[in-house]
Amino acid sequence: MSSVNAPSLCDNEVSAEQIAALDAHLLDLDTANRLAEIFKALSDPTRLRIIGLLMEHEVCVHTLEAALSMSQSAISHQLRVLRQMNLVRFRKEGRHVYYALDDEHVELLFAQGLLHVEHG
Repeated sequence: MSSVNAPSLCDNEVSAEQIAALDAHLLDLDTANRLAEIFKALSDPTRLRIIGLLMEHEVCVHTLEAALSMSQSAISHQLRVLRQMNLVRFRKEGRHVYYALDDEHVELLFAQGLLHVEHG
């Protein structure tokens, strides 16, 4: 999937073979839109900080408030966005609500982005 060593495709006349080679890797519009929504959800620094906190532990909303020095309503808003995108899941225990990353794909996505930022 890496384009680091991919051949360049650029000619004045585009052949059917070139189009076929590109079509094999072209995302359909629905998939591209869903992926864009994921990246949009990840484009907020507060949401990324929340994901970073959830990388190793399930965390209660009250703990997120304290760690981020934000109000419960502000944290809840950010968590709602992450829930809607299936990036985090929650469970209730009494009056407490605990959040965790939805699955390992979220962790991998976050970790790869962080590696890229730290690399450059």
